Amino acid sequence: MVNEKAKKYGGQGSAIRTLFEYGKKRKKIVGPENVFDFSIGNPSTPAPKEFNETLIKIINECDPVLLHSYTSAIGEAKAREAIVDNLNKRYDAGLDRHYVYITCGAAAGLTITLKAIATSEDDEAIVFAPFFPEYTVFIENAGLKEVIVNPDENMLPDFVDLENKITEKTRVIIMDSPNNPTGVVYGEEVIQKLADLLNKKQKEYGHEIFLISDEPYRELNFSGKKYPFVTRYYDNSVVVYSFSKSLSLPGERIGYIAVNPKSEHVVDLFNAINGAGRLMGFVNAPALFQHALPYVIDMVSNFDDYLVNRELLYKGLTELGYEVIYPEGAFYMFVKSLEEDDFKFSSRAKDFDILVAPSTPFGVKGYVRIAYCCSTEQIKNSMKAFKALKESYER
Repeated sequence: MVNEKAKKYGGQGSAIRTLFEYGKKRKKIVGPENVFDFSIGNPSTPAPKEFNETLIKIINECDPVLLHSYTSAIGEAKAREAIVDNLNKRYDAGLDRHYVYITCGAAAGLTITLKAIATSEDDEAIVFAPFFPEYTVFIENAGLKEVIVNPDENMLPDFVDLENKITEKTRVIIMDSPNNPTGVVYGEEVIQKLADLLNKKQKEYGHEIFLISDEPYRELNFSGKKYPFVTRYYDNSVVVYSFSKSLSLPGERIGYIAVNPKSEHVVDLFNAINGAGRLMGFVNAPALFQHALPYVIDMVSNFDDYLVNRELLYKGLTELGYEVIYPEGAFYMFVKSLEEDDFKFSSRAKDFDILVAPSTPFGVKGYVRIAYCCSTEQIKNSMKAFKALKESYER
């Protein structure tokens, strides 16, 4: 016998990953240029060349034993200092290196933080639909119960629904902005409204309600809106970050957890995060990339191609008659399905070698997510297929 939960998740995989694997097989059959794979958020722009040069320099100059040795469980002090200095300078975030924990990307950051704050099998975690589907897996792994808040007409949290769903069992709320899958950016007004509501509910129920801000797309904010760093607005907040998107490093698994020093029981919370990492076997994040962080903390990849792709895709799809939510950030586009069942629409799109993720796993029905972090040529070439797909519904 094996763990049934683990078997379930291992056997079915995510809808996104399933499409991604299908695409790899399909490309071998019909050629990669004939498969319009918009399934997964794999950055298509390279890491900055200065980043690669930094790695080479470190490898050549660092003590060869120290280079690949264990680091402190919470991360190298210089790397944590660099993270805090960067965020305090840019956002006046009020962070302290003693409350930063370096992780194997944002996924590890989320699973560790959720594990650290779950205290009872009755605890609830609120997510704002649409949301990254793996939140469901991370929440279940922590022993929390997922509660989904519906979006308003702008794909922002519906605050009436949110207030109704916050109860004495609410332990944590997870948000991400720019949002995956819509590209919507939460402005300062939204964050302030959320903070005010959570402060009110904390007083009402007499316990902490944590707010986790999942920020892998923070640097891909193309909205022109000021980025409202959550620690400035709400005390019981935790920021989870990954360099996967900002530096185009999804395969290297490097990120961090930053706990707001103003959290009510910050020492206990950070100790619990450190302990949760230990419980789940996270010894330390990759040492080489920790050594690199102080040198590359201010770098980002060139996002010009994403902006070109966004405009081409939005213009092309809307001219064909598709209903599209214009993305303000990240590299995703949320498109209304041409039939009620988004799984069926996604499946039908595969007949035209278009791979788009159905929206139901994201907590909203009737849409598909298009990841436009691909070549501009793919965007241009896909328009004939999108046209044929639409026409297949009009016959």
